[in-house]
Amino acid sequence: MIRHILFITFTDDASPEQINVVRQAFLHIPRQVTGVTRVEWGINNSPEGKNAGHTHCVLMTFADETARQNYLPHPAHDALKTLFRPVLQDIVVLDFMLAPENMAGG
Repeated sequence: MIRHILFITFTDDASPEQINVVRQAFLHIPRQVTGVTRVEWGINNSPEGKNAGHTHCVLMTFADETARQNYLPHPAHDALKTLFRPVLQDIVVLDFMLAPENMAGG
């Protein structure tokens, strides 16, 4: 499995309604793209103040590398970017392969 993590900062003028449209689009991706097994959306609530200005996060899980390669050029991903880019100020994207030796707990 591959984890695809996005740390997001929306523009100051992005409305809650626009952000919710983006949220809904992300949450529909597993039904649209084969191999995307899960999408989670969250709003930063850390008391540490180390979020570097990022207010939202998306955690997406791909079944494997084939699924990731399927997602990147997929029309649903392109449609998501069309909704997302006008309200996006900054983003950090990080992917990593889940490896048993790097996992602990349940």
